[in-house]
Amino acid sequence: QDKDKLEICKLNDPPSAETVKDMIKYARNVIEEFRRAKHYKYILCLTLTPLVELLEICELSLDKMGAVFEDSNVYMLHMMYQAMGVCLYVQDWEGALHYGQKIIRPYSKHYPSYSLNVASMWLKLGRLYMALKNRTAGVKALKRAIAIMEVAHGKDHPYISEIKKELEDH
Repeated sequence: QDKDKLEICKLNDPPSAETVKDMIKYARNVIEEFRRAKHYKYILCLTLTPLVELLEICELSLDKMGAVFEDSNVYMLHMMYQAMGVCLYVQDWEGALHYGQKIIRPYSKHYPSYSLNVASMWLKLGRLYMALKNRTAGVKALKRAIAIMEVAHGKDHPYISEIKKELEDH
């Protein structure tokens, strides 16, 4: 699956091997920079300004990497996941949903069928849809999360009961 995970854009004039190599180096550096910035900003001051800066790091790096990498590329997915996390933290539900929708298909492709990473993303999407009053999409996403979790955890797991109760309450 390495080819899928490191997919580059399909262009008439594909990027050179050197361009791809440079972008991978950039992606690794920006991911490390983001980790340091996130750690520093979360610990020292949980204010909106540093969080907006973290989101800007994500968006700028996604723009730059998007010129070479497909959205399904692991470096792109990593930054989209970080951007989604920041959006969730600042309660930007529409922003979080935007990133989650872009992440779910590649996650479903890269991870095994009953991966808790995929279930977790469906759970987040379901809750976001519900918060944004899209009950139909929310129910569908939560049911997908439940289906995976029943295999991974077993049908009687408390997490599953909790999600089923959420569905009943909405």
